[in-house]
Amino acid sequence: MVLSTYAKSRNVKQGTGHRAGFTALTSVLQYCYEMGVKYVTVYAFSIDNFKRQPDEVHSLMDLMKEKIDELLMKESIVNKYGVKINFWGNLSLLSEPVRLAAEKAMASTARNTGPVFSVCVAYTSTNEIVHAIEESFVEKRDRIQERYCNSYADESIWADSMDGAISVTDLEQHFYTADCPDPDIVMRTSGETRLSNFLLWQTTYSHLQNPVPLWPEFSFRHLVWAVLEYQRVYPYLEHRRSLSKKKH
Repeated sequence: MVLSTYAKSRNVKQGTGHRAGFTALTSVLQYCYEMGVKYVTVYAFSIDNFKRQPDEVHSLMDLMKEKIDELLMKESIVNKYGVKINFWGNLSLLSEPVRLAAEKAMASTARNTGPVFSVCVAYTSTNEIVHAIEESFVEKRDRIQERYCNSYADESIWADSMDGAISVTDLEQHFYTADCPDPDIVMRTSGETRLSNFLLWQTTYSHLQNPVPLWPEFSFRHLVWAVLEYQRVYPYLEHRRSLSKKKH
């Protein structure tokens, strides 16, 4: 992980890199909001990260709870800009204190009309897709049961009704990201070129960037360069998006 790499490169104790990463995140969020960026999404914790050593996972959960609480403080960036917070992922996998803190943050900011800050935690894109399929199926099943008065007597009707019932639109309506636009820019710091199971469905036409600095070293000039790079390729990306829409 980038933050672990940062701690090793600086010869500091475990956890220091994660704290430095949260500090960098606060700065980058402020830069984004001052530049007029409406939506910012971060990949904070993958479902795969639960496979790490238990003490490391426990430490990360404690740090996450601490930082979520800080976001709700009166002087925080959330209150300064009226930020709405989302937590996307299988939140049931989180420790109870972290899950409750996340739910409180979402409830407390639900009516905010400023920028939207989304945190992918206990998340993988494949898990999100499976979740959307399951939710779409349940929705379709319930509609059919209601239509036929909960009767399974005519199995042929059931089969005909369910054949091809789940569409792309159905899936996208049940993604965690349903209320937000697809990202324009995806940045993977430290020069990594893997998406690591992050928003695979939503990033088809996103501009993927791989800045060399480790995340805690990511600064305002790196962000400005990322935006300039996106502006350079924007006409091409829009052309590809328009072609895709015509096909559908």
